Amino acid sequence: MRNGIALRLLIAFLIVSAARAQQGQKSELDEVMAEALKPSSLETNLRRLTDEIGGRVPGTPAMQKAIDWGVAAFKAAGADNVHIEHFKLPASWSEGATRMSIIAPEAFSVRAISLAWAPALARQHRVPVVDVGEGSAENFARAGTITGAVVLVHSEEMNKWDDLFAEYLKVPPILDLAVTGKALAVAFQSTRPHDLLYRHTNAVSGEIDRLPMVLVAREDASRMARLLLSGQKLYADLSIPNRIGGPIRAANVVAEIRGSEKPEEFVLLGAHLDSWELGTGALDNGCNAALVIDALRAIKASGVRPRRTIRFVLFAGEEQGMIGSRAYVTAHRPELDRAAGVVIFDSGIGRVTGFSLGGRKDLADPATQLVAPLKSWEASTLTTDAEWGTDNFDFMLEGVPTFVANQEEANYLINYHASSDTFDKVDIQQLKKHVAEAAELTLALANTPEPIGPRLNRAQVEQTLRETHLDEPLKIFGIWQDWESRKRGRTE
Repeated sequence: MRNGIALRLLIAFLIVSAARAQQGQKSELDEVMAEALKPSSLETNLRRLTDEIGGRVPGTPAMQKAIDWGVAAFKAAGADNVHIEHFKLPASWSEGATRMSIIAPEAFSVRAISLAWAPALARQHRVPVVDVGEGSAENFARAGTITGAVVLVHSEEMNKWDDLFAEYLKVPPILDLAVTGKALAVAFQSTRPHDLLYRHTNAVSGEIDRLPMVLVAREDASRMARLLLSGQKLYADLSIPNRIGGPIRAANVVAEIRGSEKPEEFVLLGAHLDSWELGTGALDNGCNAALVIDALRAIKASGVRPRRTIRFVLFAGEEQGMIGSRAYVTAHRPELDRAAGVVIFDSGIGRVTGFSLGGRKDLADPATQLVAPLKSWEASTLTTDAEWGTDNFDFMLEGVPTFVANQEEANYLINYHASSDTFDKVDIQQLKKHVAEAAELTLALANTPEPIGPRLNRAQVEQTLRETHLDEPLKIFGIWQDWESRKRGRTE
């Protein structure tokens, strides 16, 4: 059945390609896209990564198995060379048996898990629960004293991309207020129904956070809120025995197809290999790790030789603050003037509508020509917004042209970081199309006579950040200070 799906995709593409050939327009890009749609090891690779290895948190045996998987899969795909590049995370983290229950005036268990990279909390008995609504400063002020309490934060149910970004953006100011008020811990209401829990983190550099935090099942949090609204005082038992260790070594997996004319210049196609461990990391981001490998296979098997070198990178430490891609950028900073473009996939299996240009309006016209072959799939729309939550980010701060796949939500949001993020959620037919789209854009960038655009200097990068209003969330997360101090991003 899966081979049949791939065959139907291939036939449909070949019909379009044949029409282009009759008009004298068939190109190397058509050949690569056709190869990408052929039956391949894509599905098998993804199944091995998710079903056999499972969730992949840096510092765990599963993460090491995933690195070995990436090396072997790249070699089998025909890479000219494959290697790993090590870096460090400041701390290791794993969850113990988190327990929360309401003990008075009613008694019931609360389904809860710890936020990742949050500190541990020894078992606490009879802790007051205080409702702080949506967590605004006004909500905290109305709640009164929160010293030694668990503060309960409400949420709206998540339905679209903006809701996901808002969920992350609300945490830092809430945490500031909770720390100032000397709360014991923060309990966030899940944004998803049916008791679905998922793993989030507030860390931006792999650091252990300031206060214990739990995510509480939506239904349980609503029950607690209703009881508090009725005038009852709630008390909870809470234990968060997280296991925290010292610095750990992680690694990015890097493969190459060497350029035939300008091998010192390069284009990078990347996705993150790590995931959280509640599920098996299929949508986030195993499917796109498998995509990167299969894009290499398609280009290599087509016989097309790119002018520039193409690097295919599986980053680690993305979930802890894009640490792997930041480490890669730092290690390769001396050669970033020769980086012709970076393409990133990190949004599951929803249909690709086009690519975000990282605020680079100067790239819109030349990029429109590069994605023209994707127009028949309605995947050629370019946007000039700027992404900040995935592995393009540090390349963008260095002025390198970046292209992040814009995708429809599909089934991503409900399963994001959750126990339900498993292999069966991946639409292999759609993933094959994404392989073709990724291979097309990556090869097109590698084959332009001149780079698609210049590397921006520091002043130009900052202007772009301000024009796209990306400076605003960066200030909330404390990343803007790193930019201003030149600790992160281009320095000149």
